[in-house]
Amino acid sequence: MTNLQNLTDLDEPRLVIRKAERRIELFDGDVLVRTYKMALGFAPSGNKELEGDGRTPEGDFYVFAKNPKSKFHLSLGLSYPGLSEAERGLNDGLISQEEHDEIVAAINEKRMPLQKTKLGGEIYIHGGGTASDWTEGCIALDNDEMTELFEAIPIGTKVVILP
Repeated sequence: MTNLQNLTDLDEPRLVIRKAERRIELFDGDVLVRTYKMALGFAPSGNKELEGDGRTPEGDFYVFAKNPKSKFHLSLGLSYPGLSEAERGLNDGLISQEEHDEIVAAINEKRMPLQKTKLGGEIYIHGGGTASDWTEGCIALDNDEMTELFEAIPIGTKVVILP
């Protein structure tokens, strides 16, 4: 493991979130430098499909925002919904063509996608504790570990969420 000082100087940070193991892995390039215990949404199995389903999405994302004033200590905003969710949402009649196009444009420009759609949104890594799966689809850490992760992760960091 790496100490806190080194975590603020990562060259190629990326996160791998393993839902089944309730674990976040922080990498610098291909080197695992830290693992964190986490909690998920209140319905943790399966991929997120709809707003309010309590599931945590799966797939490839990036950090689009860092919120130092989160109601859950600190938070990192994840780029959900992404391209595959936008396509599914359009095909299933959950979002309009305009919503689809805005999500696609945001992802292509590496900015915040629409957060208020029937697909859900506002998926964050945040503090608040890991005692049980309690979020509405977010990923929760203990506050001290969230502080450490928040300091280590810049906007644009790649995040992979695995089942």
